[in-house]
Amino acid sequence: MVSYVRKLVVVFLMIPVQSVSAQTLHNGIELGGQWPPRYEEPAAPREMPVPYLHNKPNVIPINVGRQLFVDDFLISETDLVRVFHTPTPYAGNPVLEPDREWEKTSKGEPYAAPFSDGIWYDDETGLFRMWYLAGAGNIQKNEKRREFYTCYAESKDGKNWTKPNLNLVPGTNIVDTCRRDAATIWLDRSEKDPSRRWKFFNIEHRDKDDRWQIVLKYSEDGIHWSKGKAQSGDMYDRTTAFFNPFTNKWALSMRGVTDLSFRSRFYAEHSDPEMLVSLAHRKRKDVEDRSIVYWFTPDDKELRHPKYPEVEPGIYNFDVIPYESIMIGQYAAWCGPENDVCAKDNIQKRNVVSLGYSRDGFHFSRPTHNAFIDVNETEGAWNWGNVQSINGTPLIVGDSLYFYASGRRLNDIFWDCYTSTGLFTLRRDGFVSMSAGKSEGSLTTEKITFDGIYLFVNADVSEKKGMLTVEILDENNLPIPGFTRHDCLSMKKSDKTKCMITWKGKNDLSGLRGKTVRFKFYLQNGQLYAFWVSPSEKGESRGFTAGGGPQLNNTGVDL
Repeated sequence: MVSYVRKLVVVFLMIPVQSVSAQTLHNGIELGGQWPPRYEEPAAPREMPVPYLHNKPNVIPINVGRQLFVDDFLISETDLVRVFHTPTPYAGNPVLEPDREWEKTSKGEPYAAPFSDGIWYDDETGLFRMWYLAGAGNIQKNEKRREFYTCYAESKDGKNWTKPNLNLVPGTNIVDTCRRDAATIWLDRSEKDPSRRWKFFNIEHRDKDDRWQIVLKYSEDGIHWSKGKAQSGDMYDRTTAFFNPFTNKWALSMRGVTDLSFRSRFYAEHSDPEMLVSLAHRKRKDVEDRSIVYWFTPDDKELRHPKYPEVEPGIYNFDVIPYESIMIGQYAAWCGPENDVCAKDNIQKRNVVSLGYSRDGFHFSRPTHNAFIDVNETEGAWNWGNVQSINGTPLIVGDSLYFYASGRRLNDIFWDCYTSTGLFTLRRDGFVSMSAGKSEGSLTTEKITFDGIYLFVNADVSEKKGMLTVEILDENNLPIPGFTRHDCLSMKKSDKTKCMITWKGKNDLSGLRGKTVRFKFYLQNGQLYAFWVSPSEKGESRGFTAGGGPQLNNTGVDL
């Protein structure tokens, strides 16, 4: 049996900054008086430190969200095997591709895919909604450079998309005509001002000096956008934004340069998105900056290109979104080759999407560097190369998660063009499962508390002799009478993303609310994905629902 022991294994050098009062998160993690933390740039590639995995809270509250096994935070002891899962490509991919004349650049190069941008489910319209980068060649001719505008598409089911004629630019679905690179469209469900419900962090081109900056705009409907309300200083192109509801802060994921890689990431946060954008700029190495901190570089476990193994990998982009009790980070993991080699060999650069997970919004663990959404290097594939993540994803559709990604086809027009958009589906909570075979195994949590009443699990025990039972232990690791494994009504021959667990004569945990306990899961021939304690028999988790979905609460919380 493997035992996970709390211990602080590494001490990291910190740069003193202005202290603030410590903040304790929903899961018991204390952020400390120095936040965000400031780490020195490493001299050699290494994985990001994740202090809360080595110095856990003495007791972990589990009142917010489904509890996932993406790391060891919740686990005290187990002999189950952690299994990583990847989504299934939709058979009808791509769901959106360049088929309008205005989606080409002035050089005739087709583009129709989000460059982060956003795909969200909008409760007010009952539609899946997408914003994407497209060429603008026949709208604004410029033979010297490629022009990109922002277009809009919508869908009733997330699979079949239409490009409505909005007539903002006559006869097109263009919603913004500023020359752009990456962008973030964010549905802010907690915004009290309806005119600012949609937020647009656009990486716009500055013609006066041929550089990039963030311009923040607002919209009530996602179609009609305000003039810029805030602008940053000089920025690198591949920068995106996200909101962390656990700290109530807006954050920027900024491309930046370190000695290890010019595809590294820097970070800034603020409770006011306008102030955040106004304070943002490129980080100079020789300046200790109050607003911008170094975040991470590519680490020593990054994938390398099988045909160009000499190329040092980079992180092309990093998108983040809240899901249930955690933050999901999507890495656009780049492994080359460089643009000049791509042009010479007429191939696409290789980016794949891999995942990381955070319980504080800053430190991300990467339990595997394998591709979550991969390239498909077969002839004619829409995603032969340069696969990148999209903001707003995943969306929750019934028992499935909808991820979307952009990809590029091989073509004879221009090596880095012909972008399309594809859909990938995953079981709800299905990132990681704790697995047992024919021999029974078990998993014991750390000490936890809860204020709910009903225990739910997401598990698959549909195989022959598959079974899951749950025992509740007291602070001394002794089974609590009435909640032993022998009292538990086993989950058998079942595969459910939401299944209530009960005991003989005890359907709820009201007598254990507020007490310090541990859950011990016994599993045979099955997969355990998540657990949570809900305040009602309907099983809502009170966690965050990422990009939303049909029949979910319009607050963005599972209520």
